Parts: sequence; structure tokens; C-alpha cells
Amino acid sequence: MRRKIAAANWKMNCTLQEAEDLLKALNEKNFNLKDNQQVIIAVPFPYLLTAKQILGDKPSFYVAAQNCYNKVCGAYTGEVSVAMLTSCGVTHVILGHSERREYFNETNKTVGQKVELVIENGITPIFCCGEELSIRESDAHNRFVDSQIREGLFHLSPDAMSKVIIAYEPIWAIGTGKTATADQAQEMHAHIRNIIRGKYGNEIADNLTILYGGSVKGSNAVELFSEPDVDGGLVGGASLKADEFEIIINSLR
Repeated sequence: MRRKIAAANWKMNCTLQEAEDLLKALNEKNFNLKDNQQVIIAVPFPYLLTAKQILGDKPSFYVAAQNCYNKVCGAYTGEVSVAMLTSCGVTHVILGHSERREYFNETNKTVGQKVELVIENGITPIFCCGEELSIRESDAHNRFVDSQIREGLFHLSPDAMSKVIIAYEPIWAIGTGKTATADQAQEMHAHIRNIIRGKYGNEIADNLTILYGGSVKGSNAVELFSEPDVDGGLVGGASLKADEFEIIINSLR
């Protein structure tokens, strides 16, 4: 049975007090999550320990980082290593988010190195992929995502691949208010699952969790999550409001 996940990506938002208030508001809510349902909260680096302290005992809730470096350690001022995340009790990390690719020039190769490193250290990667509007309009989106996955994941062993979560995020729908239709999301998620199936076989593909990311909110979560290959969402702005994110969590099927 595939994991169904509501993942929050806070990005570069919240002061410490705001983060504490939001985490406490989530912690006080009662969720009746099924055994295969999870909630992942990706907070900025300074708040990782705070998030662990507040959410540490909440069933099915996990704390994630939003990035890490692709080197084990060394003279890399300002970067954060996988070992640092592990020592903080972090269980998941977002890798290859479109904003990291666009603003910080992360390549498929770089993201692939990070994926391998975090798996080796017992952390679950949330591997992001997705296309810009121009690529979608030129009908090249399937080929583009195919390349991201092949170059970023296909070096992994089957055992390592089985530990990956994929998040499909059409860049044209991130923070724009636009959302891929449920049909568009399903089409791409099925395509991604088939890419994995061709390399790793049915068992790994059928158990792969694929999240949709791109203006997910309480009003569209049920429709998106009802699609057979959409296993939840990677949620940005809507995850900064406890009541809104509660609706999204409760929309998991």
C-alpha cells in the first residue's frame, strides 16, 4: 500500500515566534490518519530542532529539511550537511525543488548526488521535478520530466529507489494561483510511474509515492488527491495556515 502524504514546504517564511505558533497549532489538532498516511513539515534550517521538540511525539508527523549540500563535510561556508540533519533527527529532505534549480543553478547531476548521499545516511529524499510553462506549451513536458528523473535517479540501486518520494511540481503553477487540472496532474503522475516502471519494475513503481506540488489548497485537495496516481501534495503557501493545512491533511485518501 502506497504512502499518502501531505507535505508542507514553508520555504523562507516565518520568524521563530511565528514558526512556534504554527507548529503548536498543528500539534493541538487531532487527526485520524490511517496507517499509510503521513504528514511531513519542511521548515527552514533554524527551526528544525524546534519542530522536532513540538511535533516529536505526534503520530505520523515527520520533520524535514528543505535542502542539503552534496558534500559530506568540509570548508563550505553556509552549507548544511546530511550528517547535521541526521544529528537533528530529521527524517526527510526536499531535493531539487524548482526554486533551487532556477535560483541556485542546481543541475540534475547535483540533485542526483544529494539523493544518493541522503539515502546512504538514512534520510528519505523528496525528489522534485517539473516543467516551466514554455515547455508545457511546446508539448515537451513529458520528455523534460523524463530527463530529470533519468539523470537524477537512475543511478540508484532498486533498494535505494524504493526509498524515494517524488514530487511533481509544474513550475507554472507554483505560487501563481494556477493549478494543473486533476486530469493534467494524473497524466503526468502516471507518466512518472511508468518511467520508474520501465527501469525498476512493477513492484517499485506501484509502491512509489508521487506528490503533486503547485498551488495545492483546501479547496482543490480532494479533487487532486482522488486521482489514482496522485498520492498527496507538496504544499507551499497553504501550509502556512494551520486551518487550511488541516483541510489538506484531511483530504488524503
